[in-house]
Amino acid sequence: MALDLDACIAQLMSPLRAPDPSSASPLLLDIRVLRVLCAKLSEVLCNESNIKHISTPVTVVGDVHGQFYDVLEIFKIGGPCPDTNYLFLGDYVDRGYHSIETISLLACLKLRYPDRITLLRGNHESRAVTQTYGFYTECLRKYGTAEPWRLFTDIFDYLTLAVVVDNCIFCVHGGLSPSIHTLDQIRVIDRFKEIPHDGPMADLVWSDPDESVTSFGISPRGAGYTFGQDVVEKFLYLNNCRHILRAHQLCHDGYSVMFEDLVTTVWSAPNYCYRCGNMASILEISPSIDRFFNVFDAAPNHAREGTSLGGMPALRSIEDADGSRPKLGGMPAPGAAAGMDYFL
Repeated sequence: MALDLDACIAQLMSPLRAPDPSSASPLLLDIRVLRVLCAKLSEVLCNESNIKHISTPVTVVGDVHGQFYDVLEIFKIGGPCPDTNYLFLGDYVDRGYHSIETISLLACLKLRYPDRITLLRGNHESRAVTQTYGFYTECLRKYGTAEPWRLFTDIFDYLTLAVVVDNCIFCVHGGLSPSIHTLDQIRVIDRFKEIPHDGPMADLVWSDPDESVTSFGISPRGAGYTFGQDVVEKFLYLNNCRHILRAHQLCHDGYSVMFEDLVTTVWSAPNYCYRCGNMASILEISPSIDRFFNVFDAAPNHAREGTSLGGMPALRSIEDADGSRPKLGGMPAPGAAAGMDYFL
């Protein structure tokens, strides 16, 4: 079957126009198209190393979690691909109502413009996690079969683990690992598999920075570690880098800067789970390594007209680490970790 990527991208990026709630979304690609798409994409991804080197200018996107209409908004704000060079830091699926549309679009863009969009693996690019947090159920509901879930979770095994921007900014979904001191140790990881429960590969997608520790600590997530400023300074020194850029944690203001501007967290899912009320951001990095946070709110309601949840099960309650509901605050000052939460 021939694959017309431009037609697929145009179909996925066209707005819904009040479909029959009982019918399949017109945005969904035919299952036969998904088979060819994933087969071809696996060939592209398997040729990427565990650490990919990219150059500025680049626009960095954090977690999007199936919030498809907010992803479309990102491409409006940041510019279309391939005009803009994009780096996505992982967690494309789960939680949101449109995971299959989201990962289908990103897969098409990656295959169409492989040098203009980079996709990292997040902790949700996993068979175990997606069976619990929505992607598996969504595929069954929209396609009547788990085949799309199997196709894309197989693709997840090929996603690269880290990126280095201009040889000085280390990018990863989660964070650091006590088992990893140098970039060479990441390069030799066997990544073509399900994310393990523990070990260096798991740490890269699960760990979080924590200002209350200096070394490594036990993560409240039950996977990965927390890590402090001393760990960050040592890692950057050993690898001749100046900054760590990651996603993985909800930031109520869309981003957070920690450890005297050594670590940045980018969060790109506004009003997370359609109820948190948080802002989102994308990070634009210039050739002079200047960083600009383009902060945005959820896509306007009219952009979502015609969407049907089609019996989507209720999302799990989202609460702050202390049990309170998330609240918006002012833009955090550099060095502050205000408004960050541990969510799966």
